[in-house]
Amino acid sequence: MPKKKLEEAIQISISKYIRLQHPCVIFTSESSGVRVNMGTAIKMKAQRSRHRLPDLMIFRSNSQYNGLFIELKKDFHEIYKVDGTLRQTEHLLEQQRTLDLLTKQGYYAVFGCGFDAVKDIIDGYLGLK
Repeated sequence: MPKKKLEEAIQISISKYIRLQHPCVIFTSESSGVRVNMGTAIKMKAQRSRHRLPDLMIFRSNSQYNGLFIELKKDFHEIYKVDGTLRQTEHLLEQQRTLDLLTKQGYYAVFGCGFDAVKDIIDGYLGLK
């Protein structure tokens, strides 16, 4: 399965999980990857930040943070080198800059790798772990 399709499948599975296990939680997914006609794409771009928005946005505060933002990845090695440092691609660096800005503004903003890890991040954030 292509990388984008795998990330999309993880995102759909996580969305189902949140709806079933946390029905009162308000969340959304970033829509820039959705295929639309050119006119709609231009309108959507005009209405968004210049920053790369994380894939999953949970609008619930907890005792430490204002909300949870997760940039979904299929696996750990997609974003980190063997030594644990971030891969230096422009795409990942832009995503990390956005996560850093959100963190400075009081949000919990992280990369999440795979369904199980993202589920654990969400459950931990919501105080279930």
